[in-house]
Amino acid sequence: MLQSNEARLEQWERKVEWPLTALAVLFLVAYAWQVLDVRAETHLPLEIALWLVWALFTADYATRFALATNKILFVKSHLFELAAVVLPMVRQFRVLRLVTVLSLLNKKFQHKIRQRVSIYVAGVTILVMFCASLAVLDAERNAENASITTFGDALWWTITTMSTVGYGDRFPVTAEGRLVAALLMVGGIALLGVITGTIASWLVEKLRGVEEAELETVQELRNLRAEIAELRAELGARGKS
Repeated sequence: MLQSNEARLEQWERKVEWPLTALAVLFLVAYAWQVLDVRAETHLPLEIALWLVWALFTADYATRFALATNKILFVKSHLFELAAVVLPMVRQFRVLRLVTVLSLLNKKFQHKIRQRVSIYVAGVTILVMFCASLAVLDAERNAENASITTFGDALWWTITTMSTVGYGDRFPVTAEGRLVAALLMVGGIALLGVITGTIASWLVEKLRGVEEAELETVQELRNLRAEIAELRAELGARGKS
């Protein structure tokens, strides 16, 4: 029964991998549209679309939790996803829905383009910056005494915060905006770790490939020498006869 559940969980994850990735992209597009397009008539349809996608993310998490054999281990290893599906019920924490988007897209594409380190690093950095800019603009734009009121302001703040420069000319004043700032600071450190680990892994793979090629060459030379020795011995034996 336990093996059956694990097999079903793996089968479910393989089955929903691409649909969830598509939903993550759809969610990001709808969220960006809602934040950047301030027209009132577009707000409600986009908000409905966002909550529907979030509901599907929640259903996926609930399904995987039900199929998981060790549920405590599953929860511990999927804490960000749990936060992303539970906390957005509170208005101040709805930005955490973007955590699911980031984790899904990173999980889907990191192994496919990890060997192209520059593409992976640039892609992850741009995605994190874009999401953080949208989130802080959504939180700060209508706040009293806000210094982040346009997407340009938000993008500038994100760059200075993520690079740890922090000019202080733009800063969040709301609780939600400060939550975004905290996540961005931690995420920036984590991103540096991911980048370093990715580059190190890529270099190790390249060096391992070179070493394996050298070992194969050495083995081929040994085999060739052995064949030459056998031929010499055979020719010597024939000459004596």
